[in-house]
Amino acid sequence: MEDLLQTLQAKYEQVKLGGGTKRIEKEHAKGKLTARERIDYLRDQGTEFLEVGAFVADGMYAEEGGCPSGGVVTGIGYVSGRMCMIVANDATVKAGAWFPITAKKNLRAQEIAMENHLPVIYLVDSAGVFLPMQNEIFPDKEHFGRQFRNNAKMSAMGIIQVAAIMGSCVAGGAYLPIMSDEAMIVDKTGSIFLAGSYLVKSAIGETIDNETLGGATTHCEISGVTDNKYDTDQDCLDAIRKIFDKIGHNTTAGYDRADSQKSGFSGEELLANFPTERVKPYDMLKIVKGLVDGGEFDEYKEDYGKTLICGTARVDGWAVGIVANQRKIVKTAKGEMQMGGVIYSDSADKAARFIMNCNQRKIPLIFLHDVSGFMVGSKAEHGGIIKDGAKMVNAMANSVVPKFTFILGNSYGAGNYAMCGKAYDPRLIYSWPTAQMAVMSGAAAANTLLQIKVAGLKKQGKEISPEDEKELLDEITSKYNEELSPYYAAARLWVDGVIDPRETRKVISMGIEAANHAPITERFNVGVIQT
Repeated sequence: MEDLLQTLQAKYEQVKLGGGTKRIEKEHAKGKLTARERIDYLRDQGTEFLEVGAFVADGMYAEEGGCPSGGVVTGIGYVSGRMCMIVANDATVKAGAWFPITAKKNLRAQEIAMENHLPVIYLVDSAGVFLPMQNEIFPDKEHFGRQFRNNAKMSAMGIIQVAAIMGSCVAGGAYLPIMSDEAMIVDKTGSIFLAGSYLVKSAIGETIDNETLGGATTHCEISGVTDNKYDTDQDCLDAIRKIFDKIGHNTTAGYDRADSQKSGFSGEELLANFPTERVKPYDMLKIVKGLVDGGEFDEYKEDYGKTLICGTARVDGWAVGIVANQRKIVKTAKGEMQMGGVIYSDSADKAARFIMNCNQRKIPLIFLHDVSGFMVGSKAEHGGIIKDGAKMVNAMANSVVPKFTFILGNSYGAGNYAMCGKAYDPRLIYSWPTAQMAVMSGAAAANTLLQIKVAGLKKQGKEISPEDEKELLDEITSKYNEELSPYYAAARLWVDGVIDPRETRKVISMGIEAANHAPITERFNVGVIQT
């Protein structure tokens, strides 16, 4: 575990450098702060910042020189005491240009803001779409243009949006700050226009410099496009703090919170109780008690459906309902042994009822994954595992209370779905460094893929030796294991990030605090339940 956490820290330290020290120095030479420096200056000192998508694009776009963190820093923080979503373009990465994954990350940040009614601060410094990949960024529903649709929708929802133009703001990207409630600009370094001076010259033959075309003086004194100009990044950020200092308060959702207590045992004990070997059984109940206040956990139906642990507790004072995969082998009252990490009919039935209870009582749900999938075989099929699994999925998918998901270990196949994987709209979803996410385990997948490959070769009349078969298996296993990595998932935003297990309580607490900004307006209705 220590090795995994050191790797996590080293990768994060590298991500924080963005495009590298030389690019950072260039920004400083222009009198500009970097994206992360702007966020650190803006947010309240001594408060937490929950980064979303830190490892986006990890290992991607190598042929283009990489795109650390997708060229944009996003996260939930506090400004003048108000929780908000902050989105800051990183000009050290390809001048803040938009790659396909950048668009996905920006849309994720807006999605979190919309679901939780969080104000949004955009710190704009971007050269616009990365033209060599424009076909993957520009025209589709979830591409670049969707963010402007979201700007309009959020405005109609009453969600506050404030933008600061702190560098380039070009072409279609110019609409983002101007569709915000208030747009400020930094003099001499900030500029905004639909077309820069080169394109203007090419299109209509006009010769003009960028500052005259779309600088701070032009837009604050002539066009009225921006509201106020500021001499430095710091002055502009101070102005944002003053805006947020005077924002009114909204109605809350009313999730229950008591005084916070320390967790059941220390962070180091939490790490010690969780094995890094994915096949090793352990008692998930210990992990749960290590995450909740005072280790106090009120278990629901503890003697029934034992491969899923369900119950209520508090995390940093917030009332929560927890659904977690039990990883040790359990024994039913009939004397049958059940494998840990597998969802059986009785456990699915129990979880569905528990999820419905939490919706009835307005208790946010926490899902802790270490799941291999649903039980298979004739006994399970004859017992109706599919309808019981469908019942759990139905109750979870239709939940109106906020859901938060953590991938601790395995998260395979339909087990990922039933335990509120990304497709089921968790408000936040994070992985531990020990996580593995795929249709099935690496060993099972590799052997299945090998059989398919060998069968295909035999159809072509080719015989394969045991040595060649082993080499092929190793090759398939290596590729599949790479795709199991939590960083592979985080790079593609299948999860919002990879965290130290000791950060789990912070994510839950900030997540529920964010969710409390958005009252529940939808009635809980599961529709047709398979009985």
